[in-house]
Amino acid sequence: MKIWRLQSLLNYWKKLTSGSINRQILGAALTVGLFTASVKLASTGKELVVAHKFGTGNDLDAFLIALVLPFFIVNVVAGSFNAALIPSYIQVREQEGKNAAQRLFSGAAIGSLGLLIITTILMVVSAPLYLPKMAAGFSPEKLNLTFQLLCVIAPLVLLSGMITLWSAVLNAGERFALAAVSPIITPIVSILLLLIFKPWGIFALPIGLVCGAVLELVVLGTALNRQGISLRPKWYGFDTHLRRVAGQYAPMIAGSFLMCSTSLVDQSMAAVLSPGSVSALNYGNKVIAIPISLTTTALSTAVIPYFSKMVACNDWAGLRRTLLKFMQIAFVITMALTGFLIVFSEPIVQILFQRGSFTVRDTHLVAQIQSCFALQIPFYVVGILFVRLISAIKANYVLMYGSAINLIANVSLNYIFMQKMGIAGIALSTSCVYAISFSFLFYNLWQISRRYV
Repeated sequence: MKIWRLQSLLNYWKKLTSGSINRQILGAALTVGLFTASVKLASTGKELVVAHKFGTGNDLDAFLIALVLPFFIVNVVAGSFNAALIPSYIQVREQEGKNAAQRLFSGAAIGSLGLLIITTILMVVSAPLYLPKMAAGFSPEKLNLTFQLLCVIAPLVLLSGMITLWSAVLNAGERFALAAVSPIITPIVSILLLLIFKPWGIFALPIGLVCGAVLELVVLGTALNRQGISLRPKWYGFDTHLRRVAGQYAPMIAGSFLMCSTSLVDQSMAAVLSPGSVSALNYGNKVIAIPISLTTTALSTAVIPYFSKMVACNDWAGLRRTLLKFMQIAFVITMALTGFLIVFSEPIVQILFQRGSFTVRDTHLVAQIQSCFALQIPFYVVGILFVRLISAIKANYVLMYGSAINLIANVSLNYIFMQKMGIAGIALSTSCVYAISFSFLFYNLWQISRRYV
């Protein structure tokens, strides 16, 4: 009986997720969303341990500031490279075969490695220059701790960059499950180190990140090898395909640099406020980040291979229908979720974090920040669909201009809202910036689509 029910469920799943492009995207999104949810559950467990152990204290402030630039580099250098590479990779694979796609991947891997190594070295060497400006409100002792933590975190730049690249290639081959679930390794490793090696204190967190990334890289590398994709970087020359990727990379990295700078600006401006402000801002975004990450990871991971295929086949009408369909679904779900998170913000924070070093006062502050952050959800989620489609049609110059507008708006609104609301004003500013970004991307994408449909 149980086997029969399981077979029925499998048959229903196949029927639900096969056939039309929309059904295939839905299947991919559900797969990615399910596994990403398990990763977020493990990450939430880690955050509960961190909250109990460190609260909103100075050690966690130092760790979060030390983490800002490495994550910034990974998102800008590796993330931008993938956004530029994958549409071309899929187009080459569909039109010229797997061998041509392998050559493009191998050449791109060399370029990505070189960029990540250079930026990692520059990040550590120049730290005494930029850290005092990023953490202007830190004492000398707290600033020194931040630098020590940065040195431990530094290898994460190279490791995470390669993880991002390898995961993208797996997704391009429509192998979504493993790339979605493998990040669960890092929070599990971090929890174990926090609980077992208590004398390490705050250093257990960066060590856990690095060790988890190494294990994740091994898992992804094994999967790619089994698919017949060589991981050995090999240079085949700067051919037409690689030049096309480089041409898309320039505006993409400029756009990502400006867009990711918003987080850098937020953390730096929070650091000049009262002690614990950086940690409070971080906690206020934790719950919001879960639905955002689930929906955007699931949707963006699922749609870009299919968007790229439709672009390669010049199926512009189908592309527009698919975009409008998933826009409607995303808006309905995220609007309801936003209302729920605003209404129940304080009870959620109290249940999740209020224990140990995390006090009632911390709960009240973080709940305010969380409510302000929640307003961004609909604009962020649907905006990611726009970003993926713009990358698929290789119009990355739009992202560059939009990111410049976002950065100017972010700095201006941060300053204005901080004067009236303190640290919660930075969260409200972030939501306003994503609303502005959504409007800009929608207008430009609509203008571009009129050329084809």
